[in-house]
Amino acid sequence: MSRSHILYIIGFMGSGKTTAGMRLASSFGWSFIDLDRRIEAHMGMTIAEIFLQHGENYFREVEASLLRNLAPVSDSVVATGGGAPCYGSNMEFMLETGLTIYLKLTPSQLAGRLRSSSDERPLIRNLSGDSLLKFIEEKLSERAEWYEKSHFVVDGFDLDINLVKSLVISRLRNIK
Repeated sequence: MSRSHILYIIGFMGSGKTTAGMRLASSFGWSFIDLDRRIEAHMGMTIAEIFLQHGENYFREVEASLLRNLAPVSDSVVATGGGAPCYGSNMEFMLETGLTIYLKLTPSQLAGRLRSSSDERPLIRNLSGDSLLKFIEEKLSERAEWYEKSHFVVDGFDLDINLVKSLVISRLRNIK
């Protein structure tokens, strides 16, 4: 990793990537970037509209392109979309250009968080109850190989920002 500091916050939808990312960025005095909001601004439509009009593959291509365009950014915390690490070589890119932090939650914890926001999330729009939990279990199983490559895997349910910050600081000291 170079002298520029980029932290990528990854995890399943509903894991708290945006909230954690904003808190970490604030604690470091760095900028915060929500990749999904960047995509929406770039496309002039919501994530749900992009999925509906163009499909998931198109969305993932735009996501990968905008992720790579962040490379010149330094001293930033980037919250990615839940599927971003699993598309193409995105995870390898993030591992090479910054530190990755996986906010890990159980399927039940995620389902509890996602029940009230499923209408805004294209992949779970028509799911509830057991079908939502089953979807989360299957997707988490598929995505685990990418998520688990992270530099740090932390409990996203009872997230301790100070602990995460100290882990990052320790790692940054060792790579300078």
